[in-house]
Amino acid sequence: MTDDFAKVNSLKRVPALKDGDFTLAECSAILHYLSQKYNTPAHWYPSDLQARARVEEYLSWHADCIRGNFGAMLWIRVLGPLIDVHVPKEKVDRNIASMTQFLQHLEQKFLQDKPFLTGDHISFADLMALEELIQTVYAGYDVFKGRPKLVAWRAQVEATLGEKLYQETRETIHKLCTDPSAFKNIPSAMQERMKLRLSKIP
Repeated sequence: MTDDFAKVNSLKRVPALKDGDFTLAECSAILHYLSQKYNTPAHWYPSDLQARARVEEYLSWHADCIRGNFGAMLWIRVLGPLIDVHVPKEKVDRNIASMTQFLQHLEQKFLQDKPFLTGDHISFADLMALEELIQTVYAGYDVFKGRPKLVAWRAQVEATLGEKLYQETRETIHKLCTDPSAFKNIPSAMQERMKLRLSKIP
């Protein structure tokens, strides 16, 4: 919420990237930029037209269906209570019903019988998906329960990333969910934004 951060992203949201004088926001755009700048292995964002289109297909669907719905559980169960905001049960139930439907789509449309969402190799699609789904687990709602295909996919992604990297990426959110008292002193400006986000949960 600081003025310094607003120079990186005027929307005052994360993630954001500052690379010299160049600034960029939004997960997909940042991943694409970094993959091109550092010439990452092709499986992350394939050069083959159709393989890349599959990754883009998932990322577009993810932004529309996964990002807002699955992140809501963290807001409902962890962040809302931090500022004494409690989401009505009917909204929680509606959100769970939406997640259940989207999990079916994730398995049937994208994962199917493949090891990864867009084929035989890990890609940005898998990173984005696991990031959102794991938030629900940390928030106390296990979206993997009763879904062996998703459990196997998660294990495959985590094994490919490696334990050390996987744990590093989860450190902050794990701390938030296991010890929310460490985040009690939330500035009033941030609390207002949090309340606005919570009010937008359908």
